[in-house]
Amino acid sequence: MATESNPSSSHNLRIVVESNPSESRLTELNIKCWPKWGCSPGKYQLKFDAEETCYLLRGKVKAYPKGSSSSEFVEFGAGDLVTIPKGLSCTWDVSVAVDKYYKFESNSSSSS
Repeated sequence: MATESNPSSSHNLRIVVESNPSESRLTELNIKCWPKWGCSPGKYQLKFDAEETCYLLRGKVKAYPKGSSSSEFVEFGAGDLVTIPKGLSCTWDVSVAVDKYYKFESNSSSSS
């Protein structure tokens, strides 16, 4: 029997994918001023110590949250705006090399 009551379970942490956001949304987020990051195809174990928002310029990723079954994954790629929650551990299975703009949420600094 599966135990769903564990509050530290990563099942509470969901990756949110916004497909093809409008140009005005991207401008509002000021994405072109964000740092860029890329990786080649492969599998990467990642832990997010802060919430990350990223916009994929190219690539294709299947993200498997830690502790989930192999059939539970979130798929995203070029043109997607993705929000990854703080505290999530997952494996990225990158089938097409990724280029993305990214930003980490920081509670210590205010954007004023």
